[in-house]
Amino acid sequence: MNIILLGAPGAGKGTQAEVMCKELGIPTISTGNMLRAAVKAGTEYGLKAKAAMDAGALVSDDIVIGILKDRIAEPDAQNGFILDGFPRTVPQAEALDNMGVQIDKVIELAVEDEKIKSRLSGRRVCLDCGATYHVVTKAPKVEGVCDVCGKELVIRKDDEPATVISRLETYHKTTAPLVDYYSKQGKLVTVHGTDSVAETNDLVLAALKG
Repeated sequence: MNIILLGAPGAGKGTQAEVMCKELGIPTISTGNMLRAAVKAGTEYGLKAKAAMDAGALVSDDIVIGILKDRIAEPDAQNGFILDGFPRTVPQAEALDNMGVQIDKVIELAVEDEKIKSRLSGRRVCLDCGATYHVVTKAPKVEGVCDVCGKELVIRKDDEPATVISRLETYHKTTAPLVDYYSKQGKLVTVHGTDSVAETNDLVLAALKG
């Protein structure tokens, strides 16, 4: 089964992707993570993507599609995959269709903007091992210190308040139209994200089976 996860930044797509990955036994393909890895490594794609990512804007289609083409050709994706972070625009969705990739279901995680702002402003990340925390819902044992490796926790540039607002504006302008795009194809299922991760998990799994 090939699945697309839609939702604004901070809607919880990463968590739900993990739940579906475990349930279905297929990989999650997060273009966001791949791009951040490219930025950290200083690759050609990473250098081109860095300015856009720092500003909360969209990375150009040619960079994202180039990375994605290579990834879905790998052996572990031949029985299905979960796309988290792609497509982000209608032209990208059309490009996906033109690649001959069959999408079976599109799950939209709907969360109010104010909740998203609260979630992201409290997020802290370890740049060394990648562990993620939240000052309210998943606080580290020692403030500002990673439980896993003991390194310093930081606020990612794209979690800073001004960038979050910019990212949400970009989402509503360029990504939200995908809801209508996939709804017309009869593939869209909307799940309203709740404050309870477990409850949202159950709703997503029910959507998969529906």
